[in-house]
Amino acid sequence: MRERLSEVLLRARYAAIGAAIGAAIGSVFSRNAASTGGAIGGLVGATAADTRGTIEDLLETVEEYDPRSDSTDAE
Repeated sequence: MRERLSEVLLRARYAAIGAAIGAAIGSVFSRNAASTGGAIGGLVGATAADTRGTIEDLLETVEEYDPRSDSTDAE
């Protein structure tokens, strides 16, 4: 349960940061662009958070099957 909550909060944080950056860039042009930039930035941020979680899971799976990860350093 705690892991799931952490994932949700991470996704919300990335979405908020993306929305803030998108709105800041859009505000240079107009109010409408700021609104659109905030919406697009939020979507990009949430997508980035989801992708990050997927990549971490993929790396864990690859490490399990990597024969080099089982060897111990004898040096």
